[in-house]
Amino acid sequence: MKLSLFDYHLDPNKIAQHPSEKRDHSKLLLVDKNASSMPKDYMFYDLPNLLSKDDVLVINNTKVIPARLFGKKTSTGAHIEILLLDEKEPNVYHAMTKPAKKIQLGDEIKLSDIFKMTCIALNEDGIRTYQLIYEGILIEQLEALGKLPLPPYVKALNDDERYQTIYAKHLGSSAAPTAGLHFTEDIFKQLKDNGVHVIEITLHVGLGTFKPVQTDDITEHPMHKESYVINEDAVEKLNQAKQKNKRIIAVGTTSLRALESNIKNGQFKAGTFQTSIFIYPGYQFKAIQGLITNFHLPKSTLLMLVSALTERTYMLGCYQYAIDHDYRFFSFGDAMLII
Repeated sequence: MKLSLFDYHLDPNKIAQHPSEKRDHSKLLLVDKNASSMPKDYMFYDLPNLLSKDDVLVINNTKVIPARLFGKKTSTGAHIEILLLDEKEPNVYHAMTKPAKKIQLGDEIKLSDIFKMTCIALNEDGIRTYQLIYEGILIEQLEALGKLPLPPYVKALNDDERYQTIYAKHLGSSAAPTAGLHFTEDIFKQLKDNGVHVIEITLHVGLGTFKPVQTDDITEHPMHKESYVINEDAVEKLNQAKQKNKRIIAVGTTSLRALESNIKNGQFKAGTFQTSIFIYPGYQFKAIQGLITNFHLPKSTLLMLVSALTERTYMLGCYQYAIDHDYRFFSFGDAMLII
Protein backbone atom coordinates (compact mmCIF):
# COMPACT_ATOMS: atom_id res chain seq x y z
CA MET A 1 0.00 0.00 0.00
CA LYS A 2 1.51 3.28 -1.17
CA LEU A 3 2.34 6.13 1.20
CA SER A 4 0.97 8.63 -1.31
CA LEU A 5 -2.54 7.26 -0.71
CA PHE A 6 -2.52 9.01 2.68
CA ASP A 7 -1.44 12.44 1.54
CA TYR A 8 -3.54 15.60 1.60
CA HIS A 9 -2.82 19.31 1.33
CA LEU A 10 -3.12 21.42 4.45
CA ASP A 11 -2.58 25.17 4.56
CA PRO A 12 -0.26 25.90 7.52
CA ASN A 13 -2.74 28.43 8.89
CA LYS A 14 -5.08 25.51 9.66
CA ILE A 15 -2.59 24.15 12.21
CA ALA A 16 -3.68 25.14 15.71
CA GLN A 17 -0.94 27.07 17.51
CA HIS A 18 -2.78 27.15 20.82
CA PRO A 19 -5.66 25.29 22.45
CA SER A 20 -9.21 26.61 22.40
CA GLU A 21 -10.04 29.08 25.17
CA LYS A 22 -12.03 26.38 26.98
CA ARG A 23 -11.10 22.73 26.61
CA ASP A 24 -14.54 21.55 25.50
CA HIS A 25 -15.13 24.48 23.12
CA SER A 26 -13.27 22.84 20.27
CA LYS A 27 -15.24 21.59 17.29
CA LEU A 28 -16.24 17.94 17.02
CA LEU A 29 -16.80 16.26 13.65
CA LEU A 30 -19.11 13.24 13.78
CA VAL A 31 -17.92 10.66 11.27
CA ASP A 32 -19.89 7.60 10.17
CA LYS A 33 -17.75 4.49 10.56
CA ASN A 34 -19.79 2.81 7.85
CA ALA A 35 -19.07 5.66 5.40
CA SER A 36 -22.77 5.91 4.57
CA SER A 37 -23.50 9.51 5.55
CA MET A 38 -21.93 12.95 5.45
CA PRO A 39 -19.92 14.12 8.46
CA LYS A 40 -21.82 16.35 10.88
CA ASP A 41 -20.66 19.40 12.83
CA TYR A 42 -20.86 19.59 16.61
CA MET A 43 -18.92 21.09 19.51
CA PHE A 44 -16.99 18.89 21.89
CA TYR A 45 -19.35 19.77 24.73
CA ASP A 46 -22.05 17.95 22.70
CA LEU A 47 -20.20 14.65 23.18
CA PRO A 48 -22.38 13.31 26.05
CA ASN A 49 -25.46 13.62 23.84
CA LEU A 50 -23.79 11.79 20.94
CA LEU A 51 -23.03 8.66 22.98
CA SER A 52 -25.46 6.05 24.27
CA LYS A 53 -26.16 4.63 27.70
CA ASP A 54 -23.72 1.81 28.55
CA ASP A 55 -21.13 2.98 26.04
CA VAL A 56 -17.61 2.55 27.42
CA LEU A 57 -14.95 5.24 26.97
CA VAL A 58 -11.33 4.20 27.46
CA ILE A 59 -8.96 7.03 28.36
CA ASN A 60 -5.16 7.12 28.58
CA ASN A 61 -4.06 8.62 31.91
CA THR A 62 -0.39 9.03 31.04
CA LYS A 63 1.31 12.30 31.94
CA VAL A 64 3.87 14.15 29.82
CA ILE A 65 7.27 14.60 31.41
CA PRO A 66 9.49 17.68 30.80
CA ALA A 67 11.49 15.48 28.45
CA ARG A 68 13.16 18.15 26.31
CA LEU A 69 16.61 18.88 27.71
CA PHE A 70 19.51 21.11 26.70
CA GLY A 71 23.12 20.48 27.60
CA LYS A 72 26.70 20.67 26.45
CA LYS A 73 29.04 17.94 25.32
CA THR A 74 31.65 17.82 28.07
CA SER A 75 34.65 17.37 25.79
CA THR A 76 33.88 20.15 23.30
CA GLY A 77 31.18 22.39 24.74
CA ALA A 78 28.92 21.69 21.75
CA HIS A 79 25.25 22.44 22.43
CA ILE A 80 23.12 19.28 22.41
CA GLU A 81 19.34 18.91 22.54
CA ILE A 82 17.85 15.75 24.04
CA LEU A 83 14.30 14.39 23.92
CA LEU A 84 13.83 11.51 26.34
CA LEU A 85 11.64 8.83 24.73
CA ASP A 86 11.33 5.85 27.00
CA GLU A 87 13.02 4.23 29.97
CA LYS A 88 14.80 1.03 28.94
CA GLU A 89 15.73 0.20 32.53
CA PRO A 90 16.19 2.30 35.68
CA ASN A 91 18.07 5.50 34.72
CA VAL A 92 18.74 4.25 31.17
CA TYR A 93 16.78 6.09 28.48
CA HIS A 94 16.43 6.10 24.73
CA ALA A 95 16.49 9.68 23.48
CA MET A 96 16.35 11.63 20.27
CA THR A 97 19.54 13.66 19.98
CA LYS A 98 20.32 16.78 17.94
CA PRO A 99 22.81 16.92 16.37
CA ALA A 100 23.15 13.16 16.76
CA LYS A 101 26.38 12.97 14.77
CA LYS A 102 28.17 14.85 17.54
CA ILE A 103 27.41 12.19 20.15
CA GLN A 104 29.27 8.89 20.01
CA LEU A 105 29.78 6.01 22.44
CA GLY A 106 31.15 7.18 25.75
CA ASP A 107 30.43 10.87 25.18
CA GLU A 108 29.09 12.77 28.17
CA ILE A 109 26.51 15.56 28.13
CA LYS A 110 26.37 17.97 31.05
CA LEU A 111 22.92 19.31 31.86
CA SER A 112 23.84 20.85 35.22
CA ASP A 113 26.42 20.43 37.96
CA ILE A 114 24.42 17.49 39.34
CA PHE A 115 22.88 16.00 36.18
CA LYS A 116 24.86 14.33 33.39
CA MET A 117 24.17 11.76 30.68
CA THR A 118 26.61 9.26 29.17
CA CYS A 119 25.97 7.71 25.74
CA ILE A 120 26.06 3.90 26.02
CA ALA A 121 24.54 2.88 22.66
CA LEU A 122 24.03 4.24 19.14
CA ASN A 123 20.70 3.58 17.40
CA GLU A 124 18.98 4.53 14.16
CA ASP A 125 17.16 7.79 13.39
CA GLY A 126 19.33 9.97 15.60
CA ILE A 127 18.44 8.01 18.73
CA ARG A 128 21.02 7.37 21.42
CA THR A 129 20.83 5.38 24.64
CA TYR A 130 22.00 7.20 27.75
CA GLN A 131 22.90 6.36 31.30
CA LEU A 132 21.52 9.16 33.49
CA ILE A 133 23.70 10.27 36.39
CA TYR A 134 22.16 12.76 38.82
CA GLU A 135 21.64 13.69 42.44
CA GLY A 136 18.23 13.64 44.09
CA ILE A 137 14.97 12.65 42.38
CA LEU A 138 14.83 12.42 38.58
CA ILE A 139 11.45 14.08 38.06
CA GLU A 140 12.59 17.04 40.18
CA GLN A 141 15.67 17.38 38.00
CA LEU A 142 13.54 17.21 34.84
CA GLU A 143 11.09 19.78 36.17
CA ALA A 144 13.98 22.11 37.03
CA LEU A 145 15.85 21.74 33.73
CA GLY A 146 13.49 20.35 31.13
CA LYS A 147 10.67 21.66 28.97
CA LEU A 148 7.52 19.98 27.77
CA PRO A 149 8.23 18.47 24.34
CA LEU A 150 5.73 20.43 22.27
CA PRO A 151 5.22 19.28 18.68
CA PRO A 152 7.55 21.03 16.22
CA TYR A 153 4.66 22.81 14.49
CA VAL A 154 3.63 24.56 17.76
CA LYS A 155 5.71 27.67 18.36
CA ALA A 156 4.88 28.38 22.01
CA LEU A 157 2.44 27.59 24.83
CA ASN A 158 1.54 29.97 27.64
CA ASP A 159 0.18 27.34 30.04
CA ASP A 160 1.92 23.95 30.24
CA GLU A 161 -1.15 22.42 31.87
CA ARG A 162 -3.02 22.74 28.58
CA TYR A 163 -0.65 20.10 27.17
CA GLN A 164 -1.80 17.68 29.88
CA THR A 165 -5.21 16.02 30.14
CA ILE A 166 -7.14 16.83 33.31
CA TYR A 167 -6.88 13.13 34.23
CA ALA A 168 -3.12 12.75 33.65
CA LYS A 169 -1.63 10.68 36.50
CA HIS A 170 1.33 8.52 35.52
CA LEU A 171 4.50 10.28 34.34
CA GLY A 172 6.21 8.76 31.34
CA SER A 173 5.11 10.26 28.01
CA SER A 174 7.11 12.27 25.50
CA ALA A 175 3.91 13.65 23.95
CA ALA A 176 0.35 14.18 25.12
CA PRO A 177 -2.52 11.87 24.19
CA THR A 178 -4.14 14.87 22.55
CA ALA A 179 -7.67 13.52 22.03
CA GLY A 180 -8.04 13.73 25.80
CA LEU A 181 -7.19 17.43 25.97
CA HIS A 182 -10.82 18.35 25.18
CA PHE A 183 -12.33 16.70 28.26
CA THR A 184 -13.51 18.68 31.29
CA GLU A 185 -14.93 17.72 34.69
CA ASP A 186 -18.35 18.81 33.44
CA ILE A 187 -18.10 16.52 30.42
CA PHE A 188 -17.24 13.58 32.68
CA LYS A 189 -20.17 14.41 34.98
CA GLN A 190 -22.60 14.49 32.05
CA LEU A 191 -21.22 11.21 30.72
CA LYS A 192 -21.70 9.57 34.13
CA ASP A 193 -25.23 10.98 34.43
CA ASN A 194 -26.02 9.58 30.97
CA GLY A 195 -24.83 6.10 31.91
CA VAL A 196 -21.56 6.18 29.93
CA HIS A 197 -18.73 4.30 31.65
CA VAL A 198 -15.12 5.53 31.71
CA ILE A 199 -12.15 3.17 32.08
CA GLU A 200 -8.54 4.29 32.56
CA ILE A 201 -5.47 2.63 31.08
CA THR A 202 -1.91 3.90 30.64
CA LEU A 203 0.21 4.01 27.49
CA HIS A 204 3.35 6.11 27.59
CA VAL A 205 3.61 7.93 24.28
CA GLY A 206 7.02 7.61 22.62
CA LEU A 207 8.62 7.59 19.20
CA GLY A 208 6.25 4.93 17.88
CA THR A 209 3.44 7.47 17.76
CA PHE A 210 5.12 10.29 15.85
CA LYS A 211 7.96 8.75 13.83
CA PRO A 212 7.40 9.76 10.18
CA VAL A 213 6.90 7.08 7.55
CA GLN A 214 9.89 7.06 5.20
CA THR A 215 9.06 4.05 3.02
CA ASP A 216 6.97 4.23 -0.16
CA ASP A 217 5.33 0.95 0.82
CA ILE A 218 3.75 1.61 4.23
CA THR A 219 3.91 -2.09 5.17
CA GLU A 220 7.70 -1.76 5.33
CA HIS A 221 7.54 0.95 8.02
CA PRO A 222 8.99 -0.21 11.37
CA MET A 223 6.97 0.81 14.42
CA HIS A 224 8.84 1.46 17.65
CA LYS A 225 7.63 -0.15 20.86
CA GLU A 226 5.66 1.71 23.50
CA SER A 227 4.78 0.40 26.96
CA TYR A 228 1.28 0.23 28.37
CA VAL A 229 -0.45 -0.93 31.54
CA ILE A 230 -3.97 -2.26 32.03
CA ASN A 231 -4.83 -3.04 35.65
CA GLU A 232 -7.12 -5.77 37.00
CA ASP A 233 -10.06 -3.43 37.59
CA ALA A 234 -9.92 -2.09 34.03
CA VAL A 235 -9.67 -5.60 32.58
CA GLU A 236 -12.67 -6.77 34.57
CA LYS A 237 -14.77 -3.88 33.28
CA LEU A 238 -13.52 -4.27 29.71
CA ASN A 239 -14.28 -7.99 29.66
CA GLN A 240 -17.74 -7.36 31.09
CA ALA A 241 -18.33 -4.79 28.37
CA LYS A 242 -17.29 -7.30 25.71
CA GLN A 243 -19.50 -10.03 27.16
CA LYS A 244 -22.51 -7.71 27.20
CA ASN A 245 -21.76 -6.35 23.70
CA LYS A 246 -21.34 -2.80 24.96
CA ARG A 247 -19.76 -0.34 22.57
CA ILE A 248 -16.11 0.36 23.47
CA ILE A 249 -14.87 3.74 22.25
CA ALA A 250 -11.18 4.58 22.55
CA VAL A 251 -10.25 8.14 23.48
CA GLY A 252 -7.22 8.67 21.29
CA THR A 253 -5.13 6.46 19.08
CA THR A 254 -2.91 5.54 22.05
CA SER A 255 -5.83 3.96 23.91
CA LEU A 256 -6.90 2.23 20.72
CA ARG A 257 -3.47 0.75 20.04
CA ALA A 258 -3.18 -0.54 23.60
CA LEU A 259 -6.60 -2.20 23.47
CA GLU A 260 -6.11 -3.74 20.04
CA SER A 261 -2.69 -5.06 21.08
CA ASN A 262 -4.01 -6.53 24.30
CA ILE A 263 -7.16 -8.38 23.32
CA LYS A 264 -6.81 -12.10 22.57
CA ASN A 265 -9.73 -14.39 21.75
CA GLY A 266 -12.17 -11.71 22.83
CA GLN A 267 -10.57 -11.24 26.25
CA PHE A 268 -8.41 -8.52 27.77
CA LYS A 269 -5.52 -9.32 30.12
CA ALA A 270 -4.08 -7.30 32.98
CA GLY A 271 -0.40 -6.44 33.22
CA THR A 272 2.40 -4.36 31.76
CA PHE A 273 3.06 -4.90 28.07
CA GLN A 274 4.75 -3.42 25.01
CA THR A 275 3.15 -2.75 21.67
CA SER A 276 4.48 -2.01 18.21
CA ILE A 277 1.12 -2.53 16.49
CA PHE A 278 0.75 -0.76 13.15
CA ILE A 279 -2.86 -0.35 12.03
CA TYR A 280 -3.72 0.57 8.46
CA PRO A 281 -6.58 -0.20 6.03
CA GLY A 282 -7.39 -3.88 5.94
CA TYR A 283 -6.95 -4.31 9.67
CA GLN A 284 -9.84 -6.06 11.42
CA PHE A 285 -10.65 -4.38 14.73
CA LYS A 286 -11.19 -6.75 17.65
CA ALA A 287 -11.41 -4.51 20.71
CA ILE A 288 -13.10 -1.21 19.85
CA GLN A 289 -16.17 0.03 18.02
CA GLY A 290 -15.37 3.73 17.93
CA LEU A 291 -12.72 6.39 18.37
CA ILE A 292 -12.36 9.98 19.53
CA THR A 293 -9.30 11.54 17.92
CA ASN A 294 -7.81 14.76 16.60
CA PHE A 295 -6.88 15.47 12.96
CA HIS A 296 -3.53 13.97 12.01
CA LEU A 297 -0.59 14.85 9.79
CA PRO A 298 -0.51 13.84 6.11
CA LYS A 299 1.20 10.49 5.47
CA SER A 300 1.27 9.68 9.21
CA THR A 301 0.68 6.29 10.81
CA LEU A 302 -2.19 7.88 12.74
CA LEU A 303 -3.97 8.93 9.55
CA MET A 304 -3.53 5.36 8.35
CA LEU A 305 -5.06 4.11 11.61
CA VAL A 306 -8.19 6.26 11.37
CA SER A 307 -8.51 5.31 7.69
CA ALA A 308 -8.67 1.67 8.78
CA LEU A 309 -11.80 2.41 10.83
CA THR A 310 -13.76 3.34 7.71
CA GLU A 311 -13.02 3.66 3.98
CA ARG A 312 -9.79 5.47 3.17
CA THR A 313 -11.31 7.73 0.53
CA TYR A 314 -14.23 8.55 2.80
CA MET A 315 -11.85 9.50 5.62
CA LEU A 316 -9.83 11.74 3.31
CA GLY A 317 -13.12 13.28 2.22
CA CYS A 318 -13.93 13.99 5.87
CA TYR A 319 -10.55 15.67 6.22
CA GLN A 320 -11.30 17.84 3.20
CA TYR A 321 -14.69 18.68 4.71
CA ALA A 322 -12.91 19.74 7.91
CA ILE A 323 -10.49 21.91 5.95
CA ASP A 324 -13.36 23.54 4.04
CA HIS A 325 -15.26 24.20 7.29
CA ASP A 326 -12.37 25.79 9.18
CA TYR A 327 -11.55 23.01 11.59
CA ARG A 328 -8.22 23.36 13.41
CA PHE A 329 -5.69 20.58 12.93
CA PHE A 330 -3.17 18.54 14.94
CA SER A 331 -2.38 18.51 18.66
CA PHE A 332 -4.26 21.63 19.79
CA GLY A 333 -6.85 21.35 17.07
CA ASP A 334 -10.41 20.08 16.89
CA ALA A 335 -11.67 16.54 17.34
CA MET A 336 -13.43 13.78 15.46
CA LEU A 337 -15.82 11.12 16.77
CA ILE A 338 -15.89 8.00 14.60
CA ILE A 339 -18.81 5.69 15.42
